[in-house]
Amino acid sequence: MPTATNHHVVCSSLSFSWPDGTEVLSGLDLAIGPGRTGLTGSNGSGKSTLLKLLAGRLAPTAGTVRAVGDIGWLPQDVVLDTASRVDQALGIAATRAALHAIEGGDPGEEHFAAVGDDWDVEERSRATLDQLGLGHIGLDRTIGEVSGGEAVLLRLAALLLARPDVLLLDEPTNNLDLHARRRVHEALSGWPGALVVVSHDRELLERVDRIADLHEGEVRLFGGRYSEFEQALATEQEAAERMVRVAEADVQRQKRELAEAQVRLARRRRYGQRMQESKREPKIVMGARKRAAQESAGRHRILHAERLAEARERLGAAEGAVREEDAIRVDLPDTAVPAGRRVLRLRGLRLRHGLDLARDLDVHGPERIALVGRNGTGKTTLLRTLAGELAPLGGEAVAEVPLRFLPQRLDLLDDGLSVARNVARFAPGATDNRIRAQLARFLFRGTAADQSAGALSGGERFRAALAALLLADPAPRLLLLDEPTNNLDTASVRSLTGALASYRGALVVASHDPAFLASAGITRWLLLDAGGLRDVSREEALGGGEEGAAG
Repeated sequence: MPTATNHHVVCSSLSFSWPDGTEVLSGLDLAIGPGRTGLTGSNGSGKSTLLKLLAGRLAPTAGTVRAVGDIGWLPQDVVLDTASRVDQALGIAATRAALHAIEGGDPGEEHFAAVGDDWDVEERSRATLDQLGLGHIGLDRTIGEVSGGEAVLLRLAALLLARPDVLLLDEPTNNLDLHARRRVHEALSGWPGALVVVSHDRELLERVDRIADLHEGEVRLFGGRYSEFEQALATEQEAAERMVRVAEADVQRQKRELAEAQVRLARRRRYGQRMQESKREPKIVMGARKRAAQESAGRHRILHAERLAEARERLGAAEGAVREEDAIRVDLPDTAVPAGRRVLRLRGLRLRHGLDLARDLDVHGPERIALVGRNGTGKTTLLRTLAGELAPLGGEAVAEVPLRFLPQRLDLLDDGLSVARNVARFAPGATDNRIRAQLARFLFRGTAADQSAGALSGGERFRAALAALLLADPAPRLLLLDEPTNNLDTASVRSLTGALASYRGALVVASHDPAFLASAGITRWLLLDAGGLRDVSREEALGGGEEGAAG
């Protein structure tokens, strides 16, 4: 069992279950020392729950969590009081007020006690904000004036200023543009204490010292970066698959030997029967021979049956070591759009918040467009306008084919309905059998299709939402996706990529995930900034193109 020596956080026999009895972790032992640890695992494996247990935000059902020093925690969904000021969000408001009182000539002891040794608090705060690209935000501004991505960075800035001994981060780069992501990467690269980060951001995971892989309630540590972990896991899986093949061959061999033994015993029984009928031997001799044959037959049967059972047990153990990763398999011929056919027409479009696209734009099938830009430039507003959810301030956006929109929050599902019923809402003419047959291809097989949408994990909810869109009637020939890989593990991202490979219509996707965009077959890159919407190269979109965009 781990001890606290040289470790910042130690979990001993840690178990956790939700009030409804659903078990998440059972008997987990884990020791986290200094350095940067990337916590990985499939959606629903319990990564966020484990972070909350480490942070003391959840109480374990059994076992203990012991920490050395202070712990700072960044949740996945940051919620800040929009009426509070930036210095309050940073946790420096009281110190700053006392400092200003002293500078104003008030010698009260309470002010000196509040400041302590933190006389450079404002300089450190501004330096930290500048490090994260928030140098333009004044300490007296209110939170309501900052974007969602900036709110995440503010909360991270507060943690960096507090300098806890252990820093726990849950998807810290979600919803951040590429420029902001890289600033976070640099800030965390120099973190002096213990860092545990849950992320699907490959570039961030390439900067850690070790990977802690949470799988089926157990954590295994792998030294090195994420790519090294993937290589080690792949080697391990190849060995496990070889063991499965060896075990399968052994089971077949044991089956053959059992069958051959039964044939030999059957021959002996027939021989004994003929001898008895011909009465060539005395009755007492034939009886003894028959008993001996029966005993021998019994021993052989038991021996081979035991060998077969042992072979099957070894096969089961070998199969258990192989991680099954089902993939979405779906064929969507009805989504096809002829090459060159116009699917979307934008004319003089002006969005809310006064953003003028400054150009007309046509989208043709089957183009695959990546919509990129800094946080706050209006990408989500543009997609919602194209989807008809928001009315433009001027101009028009006309879709000339059926379109569907997958929002960031996946709120198109009705939590009170089952997965099957949710899909039926989008395809009212489809039979229940057809819906269930198609859902099986999205990995909702049998009773899984009857689960309530409100009870789904993040990855399951994503698959259900994707199924509802792609199986809709009429079939969507233009698909709009807003940050589709947020909160998805690598397996779910591969599922999305696989589904999009079967999609034959036009695609417009807003994303800050370079690895996903590289696998999505993007054919055109559009940059949205204060100057409007313009075509750019892939290099400009993923590199310096966002540097000069408005914040």
